Amino acid sequence: MRQALSLSFYRGATALLGFAVPSILRGRARRGKEDPARLGERLGRATRARPAGPLVWLHGASVGETVSFLPVVERLRRERPDITVLVTSGTATSADLLARRLPAGALHQYIPVDTPAAAARFLDHWRPDLAVFVESELWPNLLLGAKARGAKLALVSARMTQDSARGWRRFPGLAGAVLGAFDLILPQDVRTGVRLKELGALVDGYANLKLVGEALPADPAELARLKTAIGDRLTVTAASTHPGEDALIADAVEATGRYPLLVIVPRHPVRGPALATSLRAHNRTLALRSAGEPVTPDTDIYIADTLGELGLFFRLGDIAVMGGSFLPDIGGHNPLEAARLDLPVVHGEYYANWIDIYGALGEGGVGCADPAGLTVALDRLLGDAEARRLVGSAARAAADKEAGVLDRLWAQLEPLLP
Repeated sequence: MRQALSLSFYRGATALLGFAVPSILRGRARRGKEDPARLGERLGRATRARPAGPLVWLHGASVGETVSFLPVVERLRRERPDITVLVTSGTATSADLLARRLPAGALHQYIPVDTPAAAARFLDHWRPDLAVFVESELWPNLLLGAKARGAKLALVSARMTQDSARGWRRFPGLAGAVLGAFDLILPQDVRTGVRLKELGALVDGYANLKLVGEALPADPAELARLKTAIGDRLTVTAASTHPGEDALIADAVEATGRYPLLVIVPRHPVRGPALATSLRAHNRTLALRSAGEPVTPDTDIYIADTLGELGLFFRLGDIAVMGGSFLPDIGGHNPLEAARLDLPVVHGEYYANWIDIYGALGEGGVGCADPAGLTVALDRLLGDAEARRLVGSAARAAADKEAGVLDRLWAQLEPLLP
């Protein structure tokens, strides 16, 4: 009874919201937060025909989630070429990345908003045989609608913060209905597993897709061109930085007095021009990649404000500094992308979303409690090639230990395939 009432309330509330959704989406498109050419997809109106035969649908919210399940998409296409793979995401940046990296036979659409009408249009068109949701998005109308139409459901690499769990506990009937619909639930870690169990989920094991994957790709010609431009200088790659971290890292690099090239790869590339203006105000010589500005021997900082090129800038780097870890309330970012390329991983103390992975880095990670500690760590690594080699090798060894995650996940996912 409690589940039925919760579901009825949710469906009624989202049905009412549906009247305002088109206007909301148009407003978001004007602010650059939606793709105006594909707003219909957000209302469940497909812009691609559904191929005949079985179809598996994978969903991830944004860039991080979709990149993490690309190895699953590739394995599906390789081992089951008879299956069409539909990938959905919710952001324009993820759509741009997937347009470049999805294998042949995989399609992308934007996830529809979770109103009854949009969900029904989407599901009636695509008719998935299996829906695989990655990480933390749980949309009741879409998930339960897919289940009612006969689809299998899997929640993999699931992540649930304490705040999210607290929110779901306010609606136990709805949480029980959604989580009870899954045929397979694989959390990222024990903490998420405990939270899901407390909400009524049956946990079938653990799998963290962000531990999976090959080294990020890079354009060989561009890599060679930039190496020539940089010359013999050492390079520090500050990856996925957030506002407030860029200047902190730049100050720490400058304080070493060793004059490496600092490459800043902002988490959100749109920040590039404003970041360039801010850093130039402190008399730093820099180049902005999106403006086509070249790296010269006098360049202090190269702002790599482009999407999908992190593999290029990790390959150029001698040291990786992981953004998202120097300020509270961000939670850190995946250090294994740097570790797979033998880079020493320097990080701050705030990485709650990746605590197990940072812990697994062992001697491959160098933690810094404050800006002064960051300067000391960078000074040591910049001044000692053998230390860089040893720390980078330890980071690579930690990343290699996680290579079996995809095989374990596949063994549990394969029985659900059509």
